[in-house]
Amino acid sequence: MELVNIFVKSIFIDNMVFAYFLGMCSYLAVSKTVKTSFGLGIAVVFVLAITVPVDFLLNKYVLSEGSLAWLGEGFADIDLSFLSFIIFIAVIASMVQLVEMIVEKFAPTLYSSLGIFLPLIAVNCAILGGSLFMQERGYETLGEATAFGIGSGIGWLLAIVGIAAIREKLRYSNVPAPLRGLGITFIITGLMGIAFMSFMGIKL
Repeated sequence: MELVNIFVKSIFIDNMVFAYFLGMCSYLAVSKTVKTSFGLGIAVVFVLAITVPVDFLLNKYVLSEGSLAWLGEGFADIDLSFLSFIIFIAVIASMVQLVEMIVEKFAPTLYSSLGIFLPLIAVNCAILGGSLFMQERGYETLGEATAFGIGSGIGWLLAIVGIAAIREKLRYSNVPAPLRGLGITFIITGLMGIAFMSFMGIKL
């Protein structure tokens, strides 16, 4: 039940976009069509599903204070937590490179549509935020970290596909000239954020 709670909470209540406004650069730039948004969203889910559990293991058995005790008593006092940022980013960059190669191989059209934003997942603050939130909240098991990573990715996927679907419909709407483009997108994002706040009452 705790895993389900973490999973649902990370999708709806602690949504990376609507609760913390992380990953907004890709969210705004790629969300012009549902097809490309869905492709990028799946890539983000994949990266978060792998990097958060891997970073959890690194944090628990390598980086945090006393985590190297398994190597011997002489290593029990070593604290490598100051390397967290560098290690987390290295893991993220490696996974993004893997995703980029897979997409280029099996979905060249999607690869061309995403353009520069696919490799830029490596610097997407939502991806790094997932690992840092995992570290800050002190999840105790690999299952909890994995549930949080997958849930966070799905939450970001729902956000970008949702705004893309709305933006496709806006092409046929009479939007005032000063608000066309990013202006109306910011307004709709704010309204969607308010809508997602209604999920704060969920208790499993």
